[in-house]
Amino acid sequence: MKLMTPVEIEKDFPHISHKDKVLVLGSCFSDNIGEKLHTSGFQVDINPFGTLYNPVSIARATQEIRDGKTYMENDLFNYQGLWQSDMHHGSFSGPDKKTVLDHINDRISKAHNTWRNTNLVLLTFGSAFVYYNKTGEIVSNCHKRPESEFNRQRLSIEDIISLYEPLFHSLFEQNKELNIIMTVSPIRHLRDGLHQNQLSKSTLLLAIDKLKSLFPHNIYYFPAYEIMMDELRDYRFYTDDLMHPSTMAIEYLWEKFITCSFDNETQQLAEECQKIYKAINHRPLHADEKTHKEFLKQIVLKINRLKEKYPYLEFKTE
Repeated sequence: MKLMTPVEIEKDFPHISHKDKVLVLGSCFSDNIGEKLHTSGFQVDINPFGTLYNPVSIARATQEIRDGKTYMENDLFNYQGLWQSDMHHGSFSGPDKKTVLDHINDRISKAHNTWRNTNLVLLTFGSAFVYYNKTGEIVSNCHKRPESEFNRQRLSIEDIISLYEPLFHSLFEQNKELNIIMTVSPIRHLRDGLHQNQLSKSTLLLAIDKLKSLFPHNIYYFPAYEIMMDELRDYRFYTDDLMHPSTMAIEYLWEKFITCSFDNETQQLAEECQKIYKAINHRPLHADEKTHKEFLKQIVLKINRLKEKYPYLEFKTE
């Protein structure tokens, strides 16, 4: 008995291994996949600008990482006592200008330093709607400023293609081994209703499809949005806001992702790393200090053994 309409994933989807160096940019779904890659032992940099939603901001972030942009004081503004950047998520904001600037530049510097060795980029478009500020610049985040300060518009398919075609040309000229996986976030944006959300998502889907045809050997598409809309067509797969995928849905999408991109060895190694991270995050309720230290010591031994065999594994722990 067939209980769902399965979504097909392209057969030539690139295989990902732990030797790959991965950059993840885009919406909340990119955070979800990036975190899964991280806890699976991959060398991954997740959203150096924080969560980004629109294609223009994602393209600009990619360029600034490649070029190693340095932000200056005049790139920040102060609103309600916090120093903020139009290009960055609110998690970068803070009351001290120097601290905010250092945080921003440290993250870009780190991403830039690994950029030349990056061979896989995962881009997740969230919405085709953009916000122009009073100077006519598209911002990544409004930072809760009054709506009257912005002009909101929906990008056209041509807007996105004209931005990404030259960008991708330059990226692939610099690094012929680079692969880019594109996806559309399964998170629905309901501010203007379901119809406008569909128009937005359709714009993104058509733009990606055109870019795939322009760069057939380097660009791939993972159908996260379609899987959510068809295979998980039930509100039990959403959080309470009825817009974001639930933990179960994210796990399902992750399983779909690894099925098409991991070989057996990579999948087994990813599972080993996940077990280690799960053990690290386990907080015993009643274990004494000596027992807990021994427990942590055993985890470190497991990590060291794995890294002896696979020196390219990445474990980031406190």
